[in-house]
Amino acid sequence: MTTMMLANRFQNGIETAKLVWSRIPSSEEPQFPDDAVGLLKKSDGSGVESLDYEVIENHAYRKEQALRGTLYVGYLLVVKWFFALLIGVGTGLAAVFINISVENFAGWKFSLTFNIIQKSYVAGFIVYVLINLILVYSSVYIISQFAPAAAGSGIPEIKGYLNGADIHGILLFRTLIGKIFGSIGSVGGGLALGKEGPLVHTGACIASLLGQVTCGCAAGVAAAFRAPVGGVLFALEEVTSWWRSQLMWRVFFTSAVVAVVVRTVMGWCKSGNCGHFGSGGFIIWDTSGLRSELSPFFYFQLSTKILLLLPFLTGFTFSGQEDYSFSELLPMAVIGVIGGLLGALFNQLTLYVTSWRRNHLHKKGGRVKIVEACLISLLTSIISFGLPLLRKCSPCPESDPVSGIECPRPPGMYGNYVNFFCSKDNEYNDLATIFFNTQDDAIRNLFSAKTIHEYSAQSLLTFLVMFYSLAVITYGTAVPAGQFVPGIMIGSTYGRLVGMLVVKYYGKLNIEEGTYALLGAASFLGGSMRMTVSLCVIMVEITNNLQLLPLIMLVLLISKAVGDAFNEGLYEEQARLRGIPLLDSRPKYEMRNMTAKEACGSRRMESTTLSSIILHQGLGASMGVASTLGKMGVKNMPPFNKSLLNMYALNHGSKIQPVIIRCREKGLPVVSFPRVVKVADVVSILRSNEHNGFPVIDHTRSGEPLVIGLVLRSSNTFLLGSHLLVILHSKIDFQHSPLPSDPRGGIRPIRHDSVEFTKPVSSKGICIDDILLSSDDLEMYVDLAPFMNPSPYIVPEDMSLTKVYNLFRQLGLRHLFVVPRPSRVLGLITRKDLLIEDSAL
Repeated sequence: MTTMMLANRFQNGIETAKLVWSRIPSSEEPQFPDDAVGLLKKSDGSGVESLDYEVIENHAYRKEQALRGTLYVGYLLVVKWFFALLIGVGTGLAAVFINISVENFAGWKFSLTFNIIQKSYVAGFIVYVLINLILVYSSVYIISQFAPAAAGSGIPEIKGYLNGADIHGILLFRTLIGKIFGSIGSVGGGLALGKEGPLVHTGACIASLLGQVTCGCAAGVAAAFRAPVGGVLFALEEVTSWWRSQLMWRVFFTSAVVAVVVRTVMGWCKSGNCGHFGSGGFIIWDTSGLRSELSPFFYFQLSTKILLLLPFLTGFTFSGQEDYSFSELLPMAVIGVIGGLLGALFNQLTLYVTSWRRNHLHKKGGRVKIVEACLISLLTSIISFGLPLLRKCSPCPESDPVSGIECPRPPGMYGNYVNFFCSKDNEYNDLATIFFNTQDDAIRNLFSAKTIHEYSAQSLLTFLVMFYSLAVITYGTAVPAGQFVPGIMIGSTYGRLVGMLVVKYYGKLNIEEGTYALLGAASFLGGSMRMTVSLCVIMVEITNNLQLLPLIMLVLLISKAVGDAFNEGLYEEQARLRGIPLLDSRPKYEMRNMTAKEACGSRRMESTTLSSIILHQGLGASMGVASTLGKMGVKNMPPFNKSLLNMYALNHGSKIQPVIIRCREKGLPVVSFPRVVKVADVVSILRSNEHNGFPVIDHTRSGEPLVIGLVLRSSNTFLLGSHLLVILHSKIDFQHSPLPSDPRGGIRPIRHDSVEFTKPVSSKGICIDDILLSSDDLEMYVDLAPFMNPSPYIVPEDMSLTKVYNLFRQLGLRHLFVVPRPSRVLGLITRKDLLIEDSAL
């Protein structure tokens, strides 16, 4: 039996894969409305579908669970870990491909431009602008015409998905393709954005094909920063709403696989096999520079011939700033305050700009989005090329053989002291060192140690103002855009400015400006994104300097506290603008004084109020809603749609079947199906509203309505769950009789396979318009008892809304019944009752 189940599961996997590919929308099908790329049409969340992680414990589910053996459980465990391995490998390879492409495009661009400007700066400028325009145009064209959901960073959408809100199109295969190639064009084109946020979205898209989105988010961060531990903490702190210890192990394993893949490729590329891509391309700025011999190491040789160095955390000295005094804590705290203020201002400005784009600019169509991105590319090219021309060059400092820094170096590759528009060979342009360079190399230059007086305060202030402005206006364009790298560049600039003031004021030789640049980068990211633990670990991993950990913690705590005083984090603000209904980790304070009954409002089901109305056959067909309810003695009713009332008259043979209507605040009723329902009525109800869950009503011998379960319109996760669309599509459960299929109360077996009741996250699923039914089919009936969830979550009406909120969020629910307080107690479960020994199973 177990072998047969394994074979069936393998076949189901094949069918699921076919389902994914067959239901990928064509390029003509819109993923988002025309008013904005990546933005939902309404801000109230009406364009978002909730996810349901509740297990539907119907007859089919219990039967399948009963047949599972030890071998099957082990098989599922192996499959999950194998999927985690595939996600790690796939995300790592995708990140390597993006970085190699970006570094090569940028390297060719800067090399060609540098060669041309030796003869003519005008010709070099034209070539530089054209290359950037071509790259940005390719990116915005891919996004606007092929994959609209790939615009932006994707982190607010992924955060919403893992919070329980399904935004259509964000995990499609076409979105993955658009994200990869769009990131190459936008980042390679020199826009003030990064590829790290899109890498998180890329990892989630890859993982969605295997049903493990959380692993993909962590893998994306691990690939972007080469920070596997930071990736795990990012998924835990920033994007997920609920967490399990079993998931922790798989996420950590996925991140470790990504780190191994990235390190393998980087080792292979160091021999010159990847063109301009060498030690650069990935954000790994080693400011620690070990000065003593690395004797306390263990080496483990893997099959791929990679050496993983696992040092003890003692016995190391660093060539960067080795120590800091108590008096330096004050300027470091000032950096935290500046980061909180500038981060909060950045969030507010991007919110205003993005909202204006959504309401005015992007409503004009795709051509406007392309023109907008090209104009921003032109402006960025003019600033990055033109401003260094206005800056006088500085003489190179005396060469230091110990530091290994050469002055000057040509632009385009890693190095300080870029010679740009200088009259002498031994001069460098400090503004070109930041502007006329790739973002990763510019950050390395700002973080560099032993380079005091490399930058002037005027150049740093100029770059800060201009790049900050460019980052604000670039965010929200129709291209893949991350904010990690722009935030690091902004923060490291004012951090280095503060470091210069500290060096000048204290006059100590052991103070490094690069250390303050690192703290500034952490402060701006903390003030904008409001991350703490994960960001702290990421900054330590990318710098390899544990001595800076207390200082990074200090600036992060201060910047987050200052930023929280003004607004929410960047991802929360953008999620609200996109209409993504995020449930915060903690309920609002006002919920403590509210009950579940009060939260339902007019939507609760009660036999003595307006929300419970019994309609008989033909009642709504002959008179309007207002007159109908008026004759029933109902006053001050909410507005109803007449067509909705007409469909609620259900006639089952000689008996009149009542239907309970729950009145919504907006006047849209939610229908409760009877156990045996006519096919025509199911179709009419599904076409008339977009609700996903419907209570199933039966009656006692005394005629009192009784809720016996919950039936779904469709299933939007990999969890097993029967739903109405599959029943209508297959037709095999139709019956001629309006009576239950088993009058004695039993349930006949379901004639469906479990794969039919799942919608992979990367497909659009079936809808009611895809189902074709004849007139004879519409006259038949369906018994919903085998397909419903007989044990949905139920709370009493006087439960506090705080407890309801925590239950709803932590369990990942989509529907929650509110019922009157029960009058009987069948038993009491304690902790001891849940500790079942293996021998008792």
